[in-house]
Amino acid sequence: MYAPPLFHRHVAPLGRRRGGVLAVVAGLVLSLLAFVPSTPASAAPALLSQGKTVTASSQENGGTPAGFAVDGDNGTRWASAFADPQWIKVDLGASASVSQIVLRWEAAYGTAYRIEFSTDNNNWSTAYSTTTGPGGTETLNVSGTARYVRLTGTTRATGYGYSLWEFQVFGTTGGGGDPQIPGGGDLGPNVLVFDPSTPNIQGKVDEIFKKQESAQFGTGRYALMFKPGTYNNINAQIGFYTQIAGLGLKPDDTTFNGDVTVDAGWFNGNATQNFWRSAENLALNPVSGTNRWAVSQAAPFRRMHVKGGLNLAPNGYGWASGGYIADSKIDGQVGPYSQQQWYTRDSSIGSWGNGVWNMTFSGVEGAPAQSFPEPPYTTLNNTPVSREKPFLYLDGNNYKVFVPAKRTNARGVSWNGTPQGESIPLSQFYVVKPGATAQTINAAVRQGLHLLFTPGIYHVNEPIEINRANTVALGLGLATIIPDNGVTAIKVGDVDGVKLAGLLVDAGTQNSSVLVQVGPDGAAADHSANPTSLQDVFVRVGGAGAGKATTGMVVNSDDTIIDHTWLWRADHGDGVGWETNRSDYGLRVNGDDVLATGLFVEHFNKYDVQWYGENGKTIFFQNEKAYDAPNQAAIQNGGTKGFAAYKVADSVTTHEGWGMGSYCYYNVDPTIRQEHGFQAPVKPGVKFHDLLVVSLGGQGQYEHVINSTGSPTSGTSTIPSQVVSFP
Repeated sequence: MYAPPLFHRHVAPLGRRRGGVLAVVAGLVLSLLAFVPSTPASAAPALLSQGKTVTASSQENGGTPAGFAVDGDNGTRWASAFADPQWIKVDLGASASVSQIVLRWEAAYGTAYRIEFSTDNNNWSTAYSTTTGPGGTETLNVSGTARYVRLTGTTRATGYGYSLWEFQVFGTTGGGGDPQIPGGGDLGPNVLVFDPSTPNIQGKVDEIFKKQESAQFGTGRYALMFKPGTYNNINAQIGFYTQIAGLGLKPDDTTFNGDVTVDAGWFNGNATQNFWRSAENLALNPVSGTNRWAVSQAAPFRRMHVKGGLNLAPNGYGWASGGYIADSKIDGQVGPYSQQQWYTRDSSIGSWGNGVWNMTFSGVEGAPAQSFPEPPYTTLNNTPVSREKPFLYLDGNNYKVFVPAKRTNARGVSWNGTPQGESIPLSQFYVVKPGATAQTINAAVRQGLHLLFTPGIYHVNEPIEINRANTVALGLGLATIIPDNGVTAIKVGDVDGVKLAGLLVDAGTQNSSVLVQVGPDGAAADHSANPTSLQDVFVRVGGAGAGKATTGMVVNSDDTIIDHTWLWRADHGDGVGWETNRSDYGLRVNGDDVLATGLFVEHFNKYDVQWYGENGKTIFFQNEKAYDAPNQAAIQNGGTKGFAAYKVADSVTTHEGWGMGSYCYYNVDPTIRQEHGFQAPVKPGVKFHDLLVVSLGGQGQYEHVINSTGSPTSGTSTIPSQVVSFP
């Protein structure tokens, strides 16, 4: 986004789940998942299974998954169905020398069972067996090399199933295995932690803002974290690459009698470049009664409670180009004023002030009624599927990461009552600090650790690979990953429940074919019960320097949730030019049943979004076509004038989208004609609601909205052409 007014929003419903949930109860196996290098029995064994990938033959109910057997918590357990035989299996990630197994049984234990080892998950050997198991805590000395460790129970002691508080695998790694990487530790110098007694809080916050106010492409990265309590007379102005967050389990645990402010004085009252910052998990009592949050892309307002109003426009009501609110409660009115478009999800508001081009709501209590195109409100009562972003918090004096549970047909905030989800101790995270290599990061994941990226910039010369189910990779302070040598920055396996959040991926100087890839080519596993989610994961090509990538993000895994992303080929900054920061495609979706909530994709040389998967849904889409096309020939798509902003493949039979907009500003050659903003097959199962295209000031024109439907734009008046329903 740049100086012209912005506006596009795309709303899409959740994809239909494909069927057959792979109910492999992924909890028990994790307890056995331990890297154990071969060492003599005299060497002190290390706990290798904690947090590893685990599967089981069954689980008794939704509250006793296999993962609870390897979570290090003696208050949570795995329990199986009431039948024989049953098993739980852990993948250590690499072959290791296993020397000891500890079974912490609940009252329902096994009298006959065996411990089995495998290096290939196919051929198994018995390392230990008994028919007289006593229950309680059993410590078993074993010996052998294994990547996979399995407990198979054949006789139960009770009429219930098999139930383990903990399934622990001990051993050592050696030879060519990964060294053990410690979990936990301090959060580094760029995480500033405050409590109400901290002296000169305002001065320290002002110091960070002074550095970051106009540092649009700078290298500073900061997280301002506030312990639970009440803070008086605070006005925290938030600049680029700055995250402000409370450290309570709920927003009201950390209260400001004051404001968290974003304005646009640095850019002469124009808020269209207020990117890359966030406010999370705080309660505000604004001094004037209304808090100002005048932002554009990549600036989420999450899990906030504003005890007053919220103003989304800069002082003076200058341009502002669209943003995102989720899981928040605004007691008073939200005033968008000059904001051209906005998406609000699973929240509660007192009222909404106005609409310019595209205001979209899903699952929002107090949202205005559906009324597109006048006023331009697109309103869904519920969000089909959602999962809130993981966040760091303090449990007493201990840092943990809370991972909210998946919600279905959500409406309103997730934090009324007891928050539903999982708390993971910081000791189960590799706390990543600048200078860390991809090799070490990947070893930490194989070891069973989650990832917490502290604020900074990380160069990687091989992909960060996350192939372990339920791994959390959370960035603080817009932690930024830059791939070197043309590699893909992040690759996620075709596994359940990975959570990527709070990361900016910046293209390197050598072209990457893909920057972020979710699932390998041909991924086909069903993840409907436990989808992978991406939240506040942003991609940038150029702007901070020359960068290239053929495609920004590819989603191959079924059921993935893309919750608030901005994929941006830079239109300003350093290293910008039609070929200088070449990037043909923003997002390609190959997986089925993928849902996008808050999809912002802009300025790519060809298609901004290509959707090949079945049953896709998008709720809110914002797009700008590339400004810098040199002429009509440069964007010609065979016999079609230009590439659609959002294209659904001809092979697709089911797709739906709500609240979607695209606009053009072909300022290099204003005579360019764009055939349409949207392109889709005409089939009963392909549906769009509330679409629009806009020519900004007559700098290029659209001939239609979708396919050959919708009036052309014309003149210099910047009036949208709209389609309420397609087909």
